[in-house]
Amino acid sequence: MNKQETYEYLNKLNIDYEAVEHEKVYTINEIDNLNIPGKEKIAKNLFLRDDKKLNYYLVTLPGHKKADLKSLRKEIGSRRLSFANDKDVENILGVSAGSVTPIAVINDKENKVISVFDKELKNKIIGIHPMENSATVFISFDDLIKSIKDHQNRIIISEIR
Repeated sequence: MNKQETYEYLNKLNIDYEAVEHEKVYTINEIDNLNIPGKEKIAKNLFLRDDKKLNYYLVTLPGHKKADLKSLRKEIGSRRLSFANDKDVENILGVSAGSVTPIAVINDKENKVISVFDKELKNKIIGIHPMENSATVFISFDDLIKSIKDHQNRIIISEIR
């Protein structure tokens, strides 16, 4: 699924969103340099795996919050966590490493990715990439959860430290 198909998917689910096109960005720091409204609402995404590659986690948290992987591991009941490699990002999520987004779980054909959200995001509008890092979609947390549930991936809402 590409950017346009993401917009069509959200429209099909009757989800309200606002899309902002911008130059490609790969980090939160690069986003800070953009002149776009609402950039403080843009979330950070980490694609993690356990040490046996049995479970994959797409972790979404406020943009400037750091995640302690040891703490997160305990919080979500996982084995030791590390970052998934670029090949796994592309093969499982269907996006490039710079375009990881929580909505990419709809590309997960085997439903093996567990979506993990920081509870600070609840009841907020958040910014995410629409499968490509050349745009940001501002969407309500509830609608984002709805779009993931439509694909039947498991969701964990947790306190990320």
